[in-house]
Amino acid sequence: MATYLDGLKKLGHRTGLILGLAGLLAACAEQDPALVGPREEVRIGPSKDAIIAEQAAQVAATPVRLPSVTQNANWTHRAGSASHLMPHAALSKTPAQVWSTRIGDGDSRRNRITAEPIIAGGLIYTMDSTSTVSATNTAGERIWSVDLTPSIERAAQGGGGGLAFGNDMVFATTGFGEVVALDPASGGEIWTQDLDAFGGAAPTYFDGRVYLAARDSIAWAINADSGRIDWQVIGTPSGSNLLGGPGVAVNDTMAVFPFPSAELVGTFRQGGVRLWNAAVLGSRKGTALGQISDIASDPVIAGETVYTANPSGRMVALDLRTGERRWTANIGAYGVPVVAGTALFAVSDDNKLTRLDRDTGAIAWQRELPFFTSDRDRRKRAIFAHYGPVLAGGQLWLASTDGLLRAFDPASGSLVQTLPIQGGAASAPAVAGGTLYVVSKRGQLLAFR
Repeated sequence: MATYLDGLKKLGHRTGLILGLAGLLAACAEQDPALVGPREEVRIGPSKDAIIAEQAAQVAATPVRLPSVTQNANWTHRAGSASHLMPHAALSKTPAQVWSTRIGDGDSRRNRITAEPIIAGGLIYTMDSTSTVSATNTAGERIWSVDLTPSIERAAQGGGGGLAFGNDMVFATTGFGEVVALDPASGGEIWTQDLDAFGGAAPTYFDGRVYLAARDSIAWAINADSGRIDWQVIGTPSGSNLLGGPGVAVNDTMAVFPFPSAELVGTFRQGGVRLWNAAVLGSRKGTALGQISDIASDPVIAGETVYTANPSGRMVALDLRTGERRWTANIGAYGVPVVAGTALFAVSDDNKLTRLDRDTGAIAWQRELPFFTSDRDRRKRAIFAHYGPVLAGGQLWLASTDGLLRAFDPASGSLVQTLPIQGGAASAPAVAGGTLYVVSKRGQLLAFR
């Protein structure tokens, strides 16, 4: 009984405490009287959206000032050069298709064409979806073709890879984890280097070396004459990466390696001494289409700045010497950005052709590109790919999987013209000798001039 009474006393004390707190809260809940006088804005100055809109208007009003047209005979790398700084190539304002020829296997469920065409010495070099490299002349006639599938892998699938030209050799990376040097006239093998990992990314040639970043986050500098390893740099491993992958950007003094972990490493080109590390991390809130921790945009060296992007909503400009960030834009990008005059052009991860200010990253304009391959809600999964842009003949050219080659005005972003690509595009265009070349998903090389 005593225990029972003690329990009632404790319950009474608790009930009184609860009622007291409730009364206190009720008193606090009484509304304060409204203050008399004008209401002042809490924020000082314009809103963030207003600032962004004003910046865009100012950048859009700035003339683009394109570099002079270059009568280039060669296009030796993806984006035309080892630094990925794209030339303003000569091309007719209104080109038309002049021929097409088969280069091998097109896209399939298991394999994709990832190599962009390169041009050197009057020949166009291509790689199909199963590691067959071909040489075609400017009249559309095949000169040679060689299958780079290793003999022990004949039954395997090895999609992915890229091409570069230099030192009077064609360099090819394959999905079988090899770098192969070929004779440009015959396709004969000169040497092969086993990466012991998926190669994928396009190689870069500069001054006697072949540079590449394998998909296992190991950077290679290979002697172009012998195929022997000069030096390596180890990056941070990653559990996911993109098929193909970005290539290394190289200039007279520096090599910039992109890794699947979203790490960018700047080294001295000669000895591989690491100068800096930078990470291209983060995503655009609410609208990022992917969360892959890879660098999707080949780094571009333009003067003392490196530009690159991830596929999740981040584009950055870095100091070439220190790796310090100069600006960040909330757009992702694939492929190689075009740096021209005061502008930077890229296709964003949400399929918008975008013009930015190269010094600040401020967006001048964005133009919507076809997005979902189906308008039906239940089928809105696959999206169109848009390869490029490429600056040629005063216009920005995009090759797309929806079957069109599009030309845009660099100043306004307005669509100027379209040309058909049967089967849709599988690569960005390459331009040399006044002719634009593009590979289709059907395994066809098409020429426009």
